[in-house]
Amino acid sequence: MIERPDLSQVDPAIRAYIQTLEAELDYYKGKEKPLSEIEPEAPQEAEEPPTTINLVVMTAQGLIKRTPRHHYQHQRRGGMGIFDLDAPKEDAPHILALADEKQTLLVFTNLARVFRLPISQISESPIRARGQSLATRLGLQPDEHLVAALPDLARGAVALASERGMVRTLRHHVFGEYMRPGTALFNPNQLGQLVTACLTPGDGDLLIATRRGKAIRFSEKLVPPQGGPGIRLEEGDDVVAIAAVYDDSLVFVVDDQGKGTIRQMASFNPNKSSGGGGKIIMNSDSLTAALTVQPDADLFMISQLSKLIRFKMNEVPVKDSNVQGVICMNLRADLVTAVTVTQP
Repeated sequence: MIERPDLSQVDPAIRAYIQTLEAELDYYKGKEKPLSEIEPEAPQEAEEPPTTINLVVMTAQGLIKRTPRHHYQHQRRGGMGIFDLDAPKEDAPHILALADEKQTLLVFTNLARVFRLPISQISESPIRARGQSLATRLGLQPDEHLVAALPDLARGAVALASERGMVRTLRHHVFGEYMRPGTALFNPNQLGQLVTACLTPGDGDLLIATRRGKAIRFSEKLVPPQGGPGIRLEEGDDVVAIAAVYDDSLVFVVDDQGKGTIRQMASFNPNKSSGGGGKIIMNSDSLTAALTVQPDADLFMISQLSKLIRFKMNEVPVKDSNVQGVICMNLRADLVTAVTVTQP
């Protein structure tokens, strides 16, 4: 029998591909298991009817593609996904967004600038494609990169969180069709560079989560117009996500190892003031995302090697306390980098 060679020096993308093939072969051969103990493969769900909703994938340096959502079939939670955006390894996928082809995306940079990008102006691509570059079109500065993209709903507000744990909210009219491209939303020298953003109805609470699994919840009304403290960060920790929540909200939390859980906000009480130290929302030192979800929604996750998975949100257990999470995506020599979810 031929022994498996040492793959430690092989390019990570090639190694991940080989390991994916090995895992699939092991599964179908029932390695080290009698046939009677192998769980039968669930039938693949029928394709989604054609839709004008697109999945948009971006890298931090502005490589972008869009593909109609119905081209992505469902897998089961814990699957390995499929290759999507063909991006260079030094500029991995960083942002996922869902929007109708008639909508406009609000694209945010680390320097707290925002641009309007009509979906129709992004070339439609198949699942596995290179995409197009936005850097020149947006006029990004040498030290500037993309951090978030949200569909412009022309209602509510946008909440912004910085690397220092500062937060600011701005009403939707600021981002209207007459907004100047590259409008500055705050001074990064004062609040810190922008790291994340979310849409909010404007009348609920904000949840800010950090990489070390901590989060704080407080009323959006506590945020001063010019911005102010959102969460107090421990040394070595940083903000990774902000979400709009209510008492009955469910929040999906996931780390870069592909483990995630759904936390009930009914058991995650809000603080009476902003700027506190927060408390554990999930036991992890590498949180990647936190976003409000519906039980019957679909979740999309993408890795640094551009492996993308789509599965039903109701496959993830709902918890009322902090846990380690369950495997949502099977990763080998890879890390989860971005998440988005459909809202029915």
